[in-house]
Amino acid sequence: MAILLPQQFFNLAPSVGKSYYENLDGILNGSVTVNNASAFPVNLVIYRVNAPTVTYVIPGLNSLTITVNALQVAALLSTAAGAVFGTIEIATSDF
Repeated sequence: MAILLPQQFFNLAPSVGKSYYENLDGILNGSVTVNNASAFPVNLVIYRVNAPTVTYVIPGLNSLTITVNALQVAALLSTAAGAVFGTIEIATSDF
């Protein structure tokens, strides 16, 4: 069964990070969609069970959707270049 969490809006000052999903059990798989509406890049940081931390850079005015197994934390980190804003949406499932 899949659960679509509400779409969240982010507005981060330069060099600021925030977690948008946490499941410390890490038993669910997840899909994360980030829409970066700002001119500056934003980093999507993914933590998974028994896997290295992965960071994806989403350039300004772009989006990214990624699906991962055993999702623990999905966070966004703005770069020092400038403030970023946009939306993040997370769906979890036991697929």
